[in-house]
Amino acid sequence: MPFHFLKRLTCLIVISVQISLVSTDHACAAPAPIRIAMIEGMSGPFSNAGQAVQRIVQMAIDNINARGGVTLPEGKHHLALTIIDNKQGVEESLNALRQVTDQHIPFVIQGNSSAVALAMVDAINKHNQRAPDNQILFLNYSAVDPALTNEKCSFWHFRFDANADMRMQVLTEVIKNDTHAKNVYLIGQDYSFGRSVNKSARSMLSSKRPDIHIVGEDLHPIGKIKDFAPYAAKIKASGADTVITGNWGNDLTLLIKATKDAGMNLKFYTFYANALGAPAAIGEAGVGHVRAVAEWHPNVGGQASDAFYQAFRLRYPDPQEDYLHLRMHVMIEMLSRAIEKAHTTQAVAVAKALEGTTYSNGFHQTQMRAQDHQLLQPLYVSVMQKKGEAGTRFDNEGSGYGFKTEAFFESRLTALPSSCKMNN
Repeated sequence: MPFHFLKRLTCLIVISVQISLVSTDHACAAPAPIRIAMIEGMSGPFSNAGQAVQRIVQMAIDNINARGGVTLPEGKHHLALTIIDNKQGVEESLNALRQVTDQHIPFVIQGNSSAVALAMVDAINKHNQRAPDNQILFLNYSAVDPALTNEKCSFWHFRFDANADMRMQVLTEVIKNDTHAKNVYLIGQDYSFGRSVNKSARSMLSSKRPDIHIVGEDLHPIGKIKDFAPYAAKIKASGADTVITGNWGNDLTLLIKATKDAGMNLKFYTFYANALGAPAAIGEAGVGHVRAVAEWHPNVGGQASDAFYQAFRLRYPDPQEDYLHLRMHVMIEMLSRAIEKAHTTQAVAVAKALEGTTYSNGFHQTQMRAQDHQLLQPLYVSVMQKKGEAGTRFDNEGSGYGFKTEAFFESRLTALPSSCKMNN
């Protein structure tokens, strides 16, 4: 056999083997992960809140990946989380959003600031119109300004938390029957969310308890007050017996510490007093006096609820990491199911798959309202108690204090009308 023929045959065999190996590599390679970008304050005054959300979201993602991931026609895809620190600022968030679009990440999640969420909605509306081949979907787990699902609603935005009006609706239902509430002080953070909380509190109390006096109202800079003693002094001078606040993070903890140090025996009706250091800061004075509203809390009870909470505590045993909200898990589960239903990660298709979708995990039932992309779900008002008292099996953050259910409101009682006029 001529040498040149042998040489050519050898080359053909080598090429054939290489092609076979490349084909095998492609056949065996796992499908690319489905990326989710989380834009949140991971540094600065609210870094503890951002880090807490990251833990919850990562656990939800890991649960889905442990089941094999999200099924699409070409196979199962794992979910992958990318964290971008926005330092809780609007401009930093818009810069982060440009990173998301540059990397062609199809889904972005955010929540700890309604001001940030409103800016992101506007930017995403414009981007998705300019770039139909690189559209993104915004899933919101905590930004509760009612405007986001009313006059500022967007086809590209879905909210998985009850908005501020929905939360205030159930809090004021409890206050309506609180005969000790006579003089109420309103205090909140000075941005869109804080202003909406105070506005809805005034309106709903006027309707449900016209005998109640609003004896004072304050809005303070968000994340910048280190000493709330002057605000505590104003509350004390007002003669208030009850405080309503939407404060969260360190702004809530420092406020409660200041009123406690001033020797006041107040009732607090809050959105977020059951987490991030608040129970320990309140201490004994909060027992029977401090209430919070949420879509779930650890002492809801029942086998499925207990298993959910205990799995989280097993993963994060440090008491300082005991911050768990159900809505982040619901969000990730509903997103994964919508992707499977749409058979794609394309934003329009996934959005349409989410609209009207229901979800149940054995202890929580929800529905995504198509009209405004607001999740409808039950809400609990819970009251602070010592761990071990009836209805309080679990405490918060190792503080020795937990919350027990005082009132439960089905979804039909938490849903409020929407003025949203959706364009898609």
